[in-house]
Amino acid sequence: MPSFIAYLRVSTDKQGESGLGLDAQQAAVARFGGTVLDSFVEIESGRKSDRPRLADALQRCRETGATLLIAKLDRLARNVRFIATLMESDVRFVACDMPTADPFRLHIEAAVAEEEARRISQRTKAALAAAKAKGTKLGGFKGHYISADERAAGAKVRADEAQKFAAGVLPAIESARIEGATTLREIASALNRRGVNARRGGSWTAMQVSRVLDCTVG
Repeated sequence: MPSFIAYLRVSTDKQGESGLGLDAQQAAVARFGGTVLDSFVEIESGRKSDRPRLADALQRCRETGATLLIAKLDRLARNVRFIATLMESDVRFVACDMPTADPFRLHIEAAVAEEEARRISQRTKAALAAAKAKGTKLGGFKGHYISADERAAGAKVRADEAQKFAAGVLPAIESARIEGATTLREIASALNRRGVNARRGGSWTAMQVSRVLDCTVG
């Protein structure tokens, strides 16, 4: 049975304390199989290369001969050069959402993750600049409170990302319908059989299919 060292990453202290995002990663690792010898949790942005806990995880892999296991590629990094460097190192790694991916696909997925992060950052900055132009005071009680305009800007960014994802997966849903899937559960099963990734990794559910379809209405 293969052995792994799990590496889990969340972007903020708040996510780390609340388990937001961490629970899903832990569940993905648990479903993957094999023996997890140790787990390391990092609280850091995916754009930063200074990762003390990742360094610890890599060292543990070298000591045990285990493979580094991550829930999703973007949990490792949203930086092509960072991932390419790790691919050339002496430690093997595998992502739960794409366990058979070859180096070419990993490079492509890393590039997509990096570009997505760049676009989200641009849209968020633009939305906050627009809010500031309206006279909204930003930065007060940093880390505790945000304005209504900031919340609205963040919500719009998330909605845009959901619609973008829905548009990308809709052809696979339509194909499943053509092949005879009529219920949300049947469509979810068809997507899982085809290896189509759900938005946050893991398996598709009827609820996730419903949310995608809701995003495409109108």
